Amino acid sequence: MTQQTTRPQDRPSGAARGAQPADGRPVALIILGASGDLTSRLLLPGLATAFAAGQLPELTLVGSSITEMGNERWRELVAEALDGADVPDDIRAGIVGRAVWRTADATDADGLRALFDVARERAGEGAVSVLYFALAPAVTVRSVDALRSMADLPDGLRLALEKPFGTGLESARDLNAAVAEVAGKERVFRVDHFLGLAMVTALLGIRTLNRAIGGVWSAEDVEAVEIRADETLALEGRAGFYDATGAMLDMHQSHLLAVLAMTVLETPAEIRSVDLHDAVAAALRATHVWEDDVAAHTRRARYTAGAVRGRQVPSYADEDGVDPDRGTETLAELVLAVDTERWAGVPFTLRSGKALGEHRWEVVLTLRPPRFVPEGMDATAGRDRVRVGLDPARLALELSVDGTGEPFDADRAALDADLPPASRDAYGEVLRGIILGDPLLSVRGDVAEECWRIVEPVRRAWDAGLVPLEAYEAGSPGPEGWASSR
Repeated sequence: MTQQTTRPQDRPSGAARGAQPADGRPVALIILGASGDLTSRLLLPGLATAFAAGQLPELTLVGSSITEMGNERWRELVAEALDGADVPDDIRAGIVGRAVWRTADATDADGLRALFDVARERAGEGAVSVLYFALAPAVTVRSVDALRSMADLPDGLRLALEKPFGTGLESARDLNAAVAEVAGKERVFRVDHFLGLAMVTALLGIRTLNRAIGGVWSAEDVEAVEIRADETLALEGRAGFYDATGAMLDMHQSHLLAVLAMTVLETPAEIRSVDLHDAVAAALRATHVWEDDVAAHTRRARYTAGAVRGRQVPSYADEDGVDPDRGTETLAELVLAVDTERWAGVPFTLRSGKALGEHRWEVVLTLRPPRFVPEGMDATAGRDRVRVGLDPARLALELSVDGTGEPFDADRAALDADLPPASRDAYGEVLRGIILGDPLLSVRGDVAEECWRIVEPVRRAWDAGLVPLEAYEAGSPGPEGWASSR
């Protein structure tokens, strides 16, 4: 198949999309909890790819946590984190050279004030301060409360919050009100790095720019949709976080619902943050568990001992840091309905899990059977599918065609394109928006609340034991009785 080599990841700059331009003001990015894994593994490499793409203002990187550390050690850690980033040496050196450290308690107003002072001293009086909360949710709430007590916050302060946004619907509402009090709704950036995956936002372009695909993108032609994020990774040292969260709250409550929204939303008039966020919110307001029957249309399971790609993986219950009595799931499947004119009657299966046999991040649209098949023509080859790979980026059309044997005997064919790699990684994309003041790829407050509304009935039912916790062997496709495991 002939494929174009234009990278879907090479989006126009924020200013080109009508976003607030950087206007030449330098930016001080203050990372709270900077000594943690999130910063070294994701934020810093992402920041490097954002700057390698160009068109960003001068940046000072202020790292902070309660860990005692000096500038020299912080710069060493930044340099180590950037070693694996595929960026020019001058970009790497520039970020390291403008990195400073300040030990501070993020939940203390005096500590936060000291961080703003460092940012002003290093970046200049006119710099924009961006406070990035790489913190546990409970600590983030306490830090925001400390900010609310301060009367001398920097002008134009931006807040960037990692998911989860709250621990439930009510806490999300409270957190939204608190951060709006500190920075105003327009300067709060809720981070979901899935929105930085090029193929997630490309879901809109694929159907809008291609009549061959857009013409079948509705319930009239689509029988079912599957949104899948299967991982071969097991816990990888994250037991402390994961055992208290589980697959559904880790993936479905944020990432997979973001993908669902981008799949089903109505095309906005313009690609502006307000229009896109309105469309996402409308899509999620129409979303709920299929038939509102959690017991019948949700499933959960966790892995037992097995081998994943030749690597032995212990049973989840035996992993260090896991409380086996907690009943945490490592695989979750939800069937949802989207009650809009375009999608009414189509089941959307959202599935994600760990220690599975194959890495599969994709959206699959299964089309309805042909309206008419003449007598004598074989129509048993299978359903047509549109398959959008999220990571790695891929687009495939699986079709029925005449086979090479008897005339009019059907066979299967796939038109398949592996798309070029990203110029910016997912975190680089969302960080770019934060630095430019462009909220297009952030999560709006009401959207965060809708995500909690959708999953809270599931969480209540699971906590009450209404949905059994099944088992699957590590390295397998999942529980044998699940259709999605075949």
